[in-house]
Amino acid sequence: MAVALNAARLAALTSWNADWAGLRVVVLGAGKTGFSVADTLVELGARVLVLAESVDERTGEMLAVIGAERGDVDDLDAFAPELAVVSPGFRPDDERIAHLEALGVPIWGDIELAWRVRDKTGTPAEWVLVTGTNGKTTTTQLTTAMIAADGRRVAACGNIGTPVLDVVRYPAGFDVLVVELSSFQLHWMHRNPGGEVTPWASVCLNIADDHLDWHGGAAAYRAAKAKVYQNTRIAAVYNTADEVTRGFVEEAEVIEGCRAIGFGLGMPGPSEFGLVEDILCDRAFLDDRRNSAIELTTLDDLEPVGLRAPHLVADVLAASALARSLDVPAPVIRRALAAFSVDAHRTQHVAERDGVRWVDDSKATNPHAAAASLASFGSVVWIVGGLLKGVDLAPLVRAHAKRVSAAVVIGVDRQPVVEAFARHAPALPLFEVTETDTGRVMTEAVRLSARAARAGDVVLLAPAAASMDQFADYADRGRRFTAAVHEYLGSGAHDDDQTGTGEHRS
Repeated sequence: MAVALNAARLAALTSWNADWAGLRVVVLGAGKTGFSVADTLVELGARVLVLAESVDERTGEMLAVIGAERGDVDDLDAFAPELAVVSPGFRPDDERIAHLEALGVPIWGDIELAWRVRDKTGTPAEWVLVTGTNGKTTTTQLTTAMIAADGRRVAACGNIGTPVLDVVRYPAGFDVLVVELSSFQLHWMHRNPGGEVTPWASVCLNIADDHLDWHGGAAAYRAAKAKVYQNTRIAAVYNTADEVTRGFVEEAEVIEGCRAIGFGLGMPGPSEFGLVEDILCDRAFLDDRRNSAIELTTLDDLEPVGLRAPHLVADVLAASALARSLDVPAPVIRRALAAFSVDAHRTQHVAERDGVRWVDDSKATNPHAAAASLASFGSVVWIVGGLLKGVDLAPLVRAHAKRVSAAVVIGVDRQPVVEAFARHAPALPLFEVTETDTGRVMTEAVRLSARAARAGDVVLLAPAAASMDQFADYADRGRRFTAAVHEYLGSGAHDDDQTGTGEHRS
């Protein structure tokens, strides 16, 4: 009976103004998201116990100030939690989650909690959801810029860096939230009565194997990504070049009347966004979409703002589809694109000397992203490697070996990468960075790349792997690369410099 009563109470918690008082909630994680969850629940009147492997001093002080308790798995029985809210990084097989499940405690993600309390400031904002293996952040930023250019109050949040709960509690409120979702966040969504997100529009940009270690396999990863379309009300946007995303839309349980909107780099059909020669067009959100199209912008106009690479054009089209679903006029989209600036570490030009370009795409943290980056250039000296997350790089090496003039392998676990080159590009000049000092890894990678590069080459940092084996994050990796390039080019170093710890194989 107690379990049934608790389930009924939780199902009724669908508003900021519901009765949250005294609810005993375990919060897993004390990072940015975990703290936002704890802070929100305490404000709602719940009793909160935070479980985390480590808590930095400042966060610990802030948790004490707001009145949250701290503990570990041994405290769960005594606390007798009625609910747990998990931060995105916690794997489903974590022992703390297993313990909570054994106790019969319902588990929410931070996105579900944010959806339930989204009415804090009055009329809730519409939600637009963005996911995909790659391009999430750029598409989220593009969509946000387009909506903002139309004069609406809009915020980008979620996996992009600002917790959704922080935005939901912003006093002035918003008209639209553009929510970037990782597969981790999606895993915990649509699991509990009363917490089903019903977005205005949603998109899965693309699918390729990633985070297989976290999810336990490709099928579970894809199942998580597919959740982005569930309960979509107006527009389910998919990639016409990616049959998996099309399948997600076809199988999704959406709200009656929701339209499937495709985007791609080819000629658009009705209800699609695409390219007519060099013009980006909308053939979805107009009355006569079978016989006409609306011009959004051109490839030439995207060039000055760094958006002309094919994978970025695809992001522009996806964002335009989301914005047009909200009736943002085409001239407004064009104006927003002209003022847009791509984030650092995303195919970012670093330097050019003696006909060699240096490009930072440290954000290419998986093979799919690296493939898009490699395809943007003709002849590449490729800096590759890092934390592979259970993904095999061999197909990527095989597919792009012809455009790679040399490779420089970084990372603690280099052997699988070296073996992939040995199988699929045995004659390719290959260098290994054996340096283990984080401060020296990129210095050595740049030196070895400079030795291999010739006029016409692009030295491309597109690691196809996560960064945490040697760096704080992908941004740290990119910053160190940029600094090493500028140091090398400014030092008078030359290509026949033979000092260092790199190993060469061919």
